Amino acid sequence: MRTTTPANGSVSHWFSETGLPAPGPPLPGGRDADVCVVGAGYTGLWTAYYLKRARPELRIVVLEKEFAGYGASGRNGGWVVGELPGTRAAFARTHGREAVVRFQHALHASVTEVVTEAAKAGIDADLVHGGQVTVARNAAQLARLRADVEASRSWGLTEDDLRLTEPGEHIAVAGGLGAAFTPHCARVQPARLVRGLAAAVRALGVEVYERTPVTDLLPRAGAAEARAVTPHGTVSAPWVIRCTEGFTAAFPGSHRDWLPMNSSMIVTEPLPDDAWADIGWRGAELLGDMAHYYMYAQRTADGRIAFGGRGRPYRFGSRLDDGGRTPQWTVDVLRRMLADMFPAARGVPVAHAWSGVLGVPRDWCATAVLDEGTGLGYAGGYTGHGVATANLAGRTLRDLVLGEATDLTTLPWVGRRVRRWEPEPLRWLGVQLMYGLYRRADAREETLGRTSKLARLADAVSGR
Repeated sequence: MRTTTPANGSVSHWFSETGLPAPGPPLPGGRDADVCVVGAGYTGLWTAYYLKRARPELRIVVLEKEFAGYGASGRNGGWVVGELPGTRAAFARTHGREAVVRFQHALHASVTEVVTEAAKAGIDADLVHGGQVTVARNAAQLARLRADVEASRSWGLTEDDLRLTEPGEHIAVAGGLGAAFTPHCARVQPARLVRGLAAAVRALGVEVYERTPVTDLLPRAGAAEARAVTPHGTVSAPWVIRCTEGFTAAFPGSHRDWLPMNSSMIVTEPLPDDAWADIGWRGAELLGDMAHYYMYAQRTADGRIAFGGRGRPYRFGSRLDDGGRTPQWTVDVLRRMLADMFPAARGVPVAHAWSGVLGVPRDWCATAVLDEGTGLGYAGGYTGHGVATANLAGRTLRDLVLGEATDLTTLPWVGRRVRRWEPEPLRWLGVQLMYGLYRRADAREETLGRTSKLARLADAVSGR
């Protein structure tokens, strides 16, 4: 095992491969536009991309505090997954079961949409539509896995969408008792995708200004249009759309809207051929598990394992991360988890560790909103399923801005207003309690044989 410390922070391993970009020029002064997009991550860039493709004459301005992809879009686990960003029951209560089924199918289609549109735009982002494996490693996890697959049938998912598999059919995980497979997932190199998108929207004629923090968002007032205020000038437009996900808490009045939940990752050096032979991970499947304190992983295009999970999940007062640096104890926990699941990788050094924040609403359900009265819109709260969902959000916001009634604008997340999080210190205490209970539940379930009551208590605390 390597004795030197792996790289830590510097945004992510994905950007260590591409090189950290030099930020583009800031906003040169006040601007009038047809649409102003705040945030140059996946949501903002896909929104600008689809709007400009639909209406080339639109004047679209994108504002970004750092550089395109600095946030979760450049730090995530590289999962383009068609998984519902929220609970089916919550969406069904307001819109009915049929709407939830349509939402699920729209997300499945979004995985293919990301792959095909990236190819059309000439973006080489290591995209492979290889599916996702979810493994169960004890009796409690196996029971939950089987129950989840059975429940999915009642929501319109077929054997082609999700099926149980034998242990090791795709990936040999140590201690695996069973697994499930869905084809609705693709692997991606996140930084290549977001930087490719930024180049694509610029080529279409969208103005992208980096190093331009937005300090306030102002609604329409009388004859005045909506406005995005920056130190370099104000952009006025009929529509100002906030696409800032985990960084939303920094905006005035939005401190409790979405919790900036922290997630951490490590990536190994490339594994030798004999290790891969033991692991049997020959394709580009993504890997997750049924633990409450779950993990997520991919085999990278150059033969590494990128492995993520919860480290320090939340900072008091919704404070944001510092460029992706990860505490050493989190790196050690992730390293032990990886070695436990893949003994053949135990001696492979960790090359890089990093962290990022994702946006979590109080009801754990994503939303896409455009308010005709104020001229302000937003999308996010993806709860970790943002790569595919951001693409769906971009197409949905396009239709809303253009005033077109489509299948997308009637999906159950459109216009959804979510309950705000509790004030501090209740917010911090609740998150610490929730994840502490989940960790203890995972430990108990190693021998318990059923889902721990502690996990059910954590679910009640979380509101899921």
